[in-house]
Amino acid sequence: MAKRRTRGDGSLHLRKDGRWEGRYVVGYDDKGLPVTKNVLAKTKLECTAKLAQLRDTLKEPAPDQPKPGILLVDWLDLWYQGYKKPNLRPNTQMSYERRIYQHITPALGQIQLDKLTTADIQEFYANLKKNDRLLRTELYGEGLSDQTVRGIHTTLHAALDKAVEENLIFRNPSEGCKLPSARPREMKVLTPEEIQRLLIQAREDGCYELLLLELSTGLRRGEICALQWNDLDLKTGALQVERQVHRVRGELVVSPPKTKAGRRTVLLPPPVLSVLKACRATSTSRWMFPSPVKEDSPMDPAAVRKRLSTVLNRADCKRLRFHDLRHTFATTSLEHGMDVKTLSTIIGHVSSSTTLNIYAHVTDEMQRTAAAKIDRGIVKSEAAQEVDTAPRNPLPSTFQPYKGQRRKPGTGCVSQISETLWEGRYSPTINGKRMARNVYAKTEKECEEKLAALIREMKQEFATMKTQATAV
Repeated sequence: MAKRRTRGDGSLHLRKDGRWEGRYVVGYDDKGLPVTKNVLAKTKLECTAKLAQLRDTLKEPAPDQPKPGILLVDWLDLWYQGYKKPNLRPNTQMSYERRIYQHITPALGQIQLDKLTTADIQEFYANLKKNDRLLRTELYGEGLSDQTVRGIHTTLHAALDKAVEENLIFRNPSEGCKLPSARPREMKVLTPEEIQRLLIQAREDGCYELLLLELSTGLRRGEICALQWNDLDLKTGALQVERQVHRVRGELVVSPPKTKAGRRTVLLPPPVLSVLKACRATSTSRWMFPSPVKEDSPMDPAAVRKRLSTVLNRADCKRLRFHDLRHTFATTSLEHGMDVKTLSTIIGHVSSSTTLNIYAHVTDEMQRTAAAKIDRGIVKSEAAQEVDTAPRNPLPSTFQPYKGQRRKPGTGCVSQISETLWEGRYSPTINGKRMARNVYAKTEKECEEKLAALIREMKQEFATMKTQATAV
């Protein structure tokens, strides 16, 4: 007589195909019918072992797996720390942590994962647009930008997708949310006349080599700051791009390029190489553009941005980002006949399609110019004769650079942020630590007054701290 299996151990039987099958009841459906899982093996002994393993796995909860009713804050933390963080670069980790711990969890974290609705998430996105900015509200307003909201949605959507995959929820509630439109940031480029004025002023302000190299190569800001003299072959003009500089939690970090395409070689034009040779002859640092305040350190990308802002203002050029100098290089290259594949390689895009998407307006104009050339050369159209298809070189600029007076030490600095906003900054070094504070005003005069008052307050504060430290 066959020995009966203990209740709860599952069942074994021999299939018609000669294999043994083990079944184990894992639950019951809405109609009360059993839901089972099965294992297959060639022998009864092997099948018994597999069934026991399945039974033990189902009886014991998986380690670090959330239980029913888990809060969104707990799932987000588990998902980020366990699934995402180990594979992310430091800068990307900071982006995820800002989205999760500064925005998502304070608003939605206490809602149960299985109770989270599309309406909850949609209301959250609407509030982000109204009043969720944490820093520099006086510059950008109370709400977050469309791009930031879309980034927060991307993170939340990925976390909820993983929850669906883990059978914690049936569907992703963020699927039906309406997002702000993905409008690309306006691209600005310098005209040939503005480029001349920019470089004339840059020579006066001591950043000529950096801006000339940028306008000749289109390097990213972090890439150009990370260049070392060993990266440049002074004979051939071959420049190796092998690293980038960025800030991680307040500290400058040098790391490899983000993608394989970012590690590349750029050939410099002879005039640019000649300028860099002269610069190399007087340089004592291994960095091509060293920090003016810290020994053996590259220039801070934030300092480069501020320097560019000053030069643009003094050269009477339109206000733009450092990244727009990269756009200026790319646009000029395309207009002068460089093919998209070559440009994509030089500026470090992963594929030529990325370059085409960004500079579609330039390539459209190139196609119209090519059509005009064909019409003029083959069809001999009279209308085509009037089309000027050759890029013009600007006349030499008569611009005279601004020779500003240097501010006295201890008086801070004032810079124009926009047409109606000025920023004053005072950053003394106290006990080896830099203490930076800012003020903002609508006019330069008002900003100078606010800055002077800030300096008096900070000096009084430091004097009090010094007195208290002495008394102790």
